[in-house]
Amino acid sequence: MCGINGVIFKSKQDEQTVRQKLTVMNDLIIHRGPDDDGIFINTAQDCSVGMAMRRLSIIDLSSGQQPMFSEDKNIAIVFNGEIYNFKTLKKQLEANGIQFKTTSDTEVILKLYEQKGIEAFKDLDGMFGLSIYDFNVGKVFIARDYFGEKPLYYTNTNGEFYWASELKSIISSLPAKPPISKTGLNLFFRLTYIPAPNTIYEGIQKLEPNHFISYDLKTNTIDIEKIHADQVIEKSTLSFNDAKKEVNKRMFESVESRSISDVPLGTFLSGGVDSSIVTYCLAEMTDAKIDTFSIGFEKKSFDETDKSQVVAKMVNSNHHEFVISENDLKKHTHEILMNFDEPFADSSSLPTYLVSAKTKQHVKVALTGDGGDEVFGGYNKYYIGKLNAKYTNVVPKGVHNTVNKLSGKLLQQKDDSRGIKYRLNKLINAIDYTNNYYWDIISLGLNENDIQNLLVSDFQQPNIFDYYKTKSNISNPKSLNDFRTIDRHLSLEGDMLVKVDRTSMLNSLECRSPFLNRDLFNFTMSLPEDYLLKKWSKKHILKEAFTEVFPKGFLEKSKQGFGVPVGDWLRDGLKKELSSYIELPLLKSQGIFNIAEIQKLVENHIQGKADNTFKVWSFFCFQKWYINTYLNS
Repeated sequence: MCGINGVIFKSKQDEQTVRQKLTVMNDLIIHRGPDDDGIFINTAQDCSVGMAMRRLSIIDLSSGQQPMFSEDKNIAIVFNGEIYNFKTLKKQLEANGIQFKTTSDTEVILKLYEQKGIEAFKDLDGMFGLSIYDFNVGKVFIARDYFGEKPLYYTNTNGEFYWASELKSIISSLPAKPPISKTGLNLFFRLTYIPAPNTIYEGIQKLEPNHFISYDLKTNTIDIEKIHADQVIEKSTLSFNDAKKEVNKRMFESVESRSISDVPLGTFLSGGVDSSIVTYCLAEMTDAKIDTFSIGFEKKSFDETDKSQVVAKMVNSNHHEFVISENDLKKHTHEILMNFDEPFADSSSLPTYLVSAKTKQHVKVALTGDGGDEVFGGYNKYYIGKLNAKYTNVVPKGVHNTVNKLSGKLLQQKDDSRGIKYRLNKLINAIDYTNNYYWDIISLGLNENDIQNLLVSDFQQPNIFDYYKTKSNISNPKSLNDFRTIDRHLSLEGDMLVKVDRTSMLNSLECRSPFLNRDLFNFTMSLPEDYLLKKWSKKHILKEAFTEVFPKGFLEKSKQGFGVPVGDWLRDGLKKELSSYIELPLLKSQGIFNIAEIQKLVENHIQGKADNTFKVWSFFCFQKWYINTYLNS
């Protein structure tokens, strides 16, 4: 696990100039790889190429240093991630007479590329961001894994082309910060995050998952292609019982493949379905006790450690439980939010950072349950999506509007308590009589009306999801597979995986998710919908595949996730900072917000007149980024 950086100067530069640039970029991501570093530079051509990396040593601790080179030194690679099938690939290569000098997965990628060229990327089962310089063809190839577990940013300027694992490295290399991207801004305020290929900066992109860049050093042109072409998933004819057995088998196989490590590893154990099953599978594979890690909250309505304790006792793990206070979270809020390098408002990043920090004190690798909801259909919004179609076919729009108005008054909250009132209100507000209902459900920040009220017209961008509708080939989502496909392109890549990568790597901890397995995802996409979402049972087949090994009813218990009472904080400990963000001189200088509207939204929340938690938290995170990153650094 590492971080990578790279630069192509489109005119010949001296080696020292390239090295200085890469050194600065590398030093900014030392947290991603504190164990080692390396730089490769080639100034022999009309252009100059440099690649660098920081290494967190997980596999082949003694001989896996990077950059790594082919025998003739004409090919170089830097690589961030883990390839879970590298031992299988290595055996295949050795059977063809290929010899190896190390036991690292990096060398396997390099040898595979020498044999197959860019087709090699299709064989990699894992998480990765990598770049390969190939003198033989005069090109640099930059690739990102199927789900986007590992990040990759890039920008193409008149004189240079940069790529990096984190946005901060690219920003440090530019003469000035680019202007704010209107697309990125609108995506953030709709979603609370910015999915690929966009960033908050105009002209800087994220490489989309399952894609690679081909940079031609002779013509200074780039092509971007998919690694795996879109495929039609054939519907499975397996019976439920056979499919259930297959799920059990595939989960064990995926956990096993993602447990290869030359350093200690454990599991994040929240007590939810996904982390509990991953923990059970890992415990069954070893005779030694495994380490499990969970955090609890002093605020009891957000604490769910009782569930993780049940599983820890069941598998007889070395269980580490950390109870944290609001002060623990607040103390690290600035550091966590600034490390994203662009606005990011998923408040669960705060406890994810803390559990990563505590876990790193004991192990260097943690398995997580991330992706289980997307792969097996576990989100409440999938139900809402299905219910929406049934509800809108039965209930006239006028009747619903009346219900909505009444519920807004009856279910109105003034504090950040996420109980039955909050959930009912969220459900009713999600009902939509247009084809945009699922796109509205995933908009966790501002809705379209809010955008029109709160942003000045120059910063508004209508039809913000059109690119993703085209990308996913789903403009009017109706099925569970439609919902999950959209989530793979947006919320998984842009939110969940960003949160886990940045918070864990800030602690130099590697996180792996057995659910994020392309073959497993495609398998569940082939299953009948009611295998996954049956009546009120979400992730039905996953639960049934493991129900016999857990206490009766355990897998059906509800789980709220890493909720954090940020709405309360914004009225209390963060009130002073929040109030400074709506001061007239600042808002005027920004020219982004409708001043009266944004002040009213924030003040109503502070004064307890309305609970505007998610809208105000999104505003808070944006302003914090704007002042501390965009203006002052």
